[in-house]
Amino acid sequence: MTTTIDFPNETTLSESAAAAHGIAASLAFASAREQLQALADGRVSAVELLEQALARIERHDGELNAIPVRAIEQARRDAQAADAALQRGERKPLLGLPITVKENFDVAGLPTTVGNPDYRSNIARQDAPAVAALREAGAVLIGKSNVPLALSDLQSYNAVYGSSNNPWDLQRTPGGSSGGSAAAVAAGFVALELGTDIGGSVRIPAHFNGVFGHKTSYGLISMRGTGAPQGRFAARDLSVAGPLARTALDLELALEQLLNLDPLQAKGWQASLPPPRHQRLQDFRVLVLGAWPGQEASLSEQLVIARVVSALQAQGVQTT
Repeated sequence: MTTTIDFPNETTLSESAAAAHGIAASLAFASAREQLQALADGRVSAVELLEQALARIERHDGELNAIPVRAIEQARRDAQAADAALQRGERKPLLGLPITVKENFDVAGLPTTVGNPDYRSNIARQDAPAVAALREAGAVLIGKSNVPLALSDLQSYNAVYGSSNNPWDLQRTPGGSSGGSAAAVAAGFVALELGTDIGGSVRIPAHFNGVFGHKTSYGLISMRGTGAPQGRFAARDLSVAGPLARTALDLELALEQLLNLDPLQAKGWQASLPPPRHQRLQDFRVLVLGAWPGQEASLSEQLVIARVVSALQAQGVQTT
């Protein structure tokens, strides 16, 4: 499910088109909020932003293998519709923003395999509620990101789509199970992704790839429409969905759109937090936990902890 994109060189474009291409290229590693502001201001179109994302995927994903499942033509139609809406003055929270989602989320017309060859023909009939919520907010869905078999590993390899690699070092893993998700954000393919997490499946890849990730409270985001048919009749304990992004503010933006509105599943009557007590890092106290309970820290762990503490103290942070 790949496509070859013939993205034109700037030298072949008109002056205005070349300028637009340059703006889109400059937004490749921008936050979702920055990309959305550029769209709202008319500095870039949804089509231009999408084509830039597709060009990066075509150029780099052969090595990364982060986005093996794609819906390119539908994404192009959605981007055109987003541009028309923007020109009419419509505003939605994610209008025109290119995104991807983890492979275990159902997307209408695309397979959901969780990396299992037995489920190659499991084509989703409708979007998972979380995916539908992102689309309703105006997001342009490019495709789905790679996972390990049954979402059960700290890497992202399966017999259906192969192995994903870390954009910082192609010899290393992006982590799992939301490894393709984090790699896609880190590589500048998209500014926003949707993963899932039980025991670290968002948090570990976010750490491995240097991006932000959030494991949400249980039930806050609908998990219906996730995972191939495996005979499970009840939700798994601790299993939640959560966004990945380049900034903490983008995590907040995504979460606002993803709140579970299903009357049979919604758990949180209110999903709001008080404002932070401080705005500057040096005004906080940081508790340092130097080892797991009942276990001595290894030498490498001690070195990492010492480096983090030193960096915090250099910024005036009080550590305990």
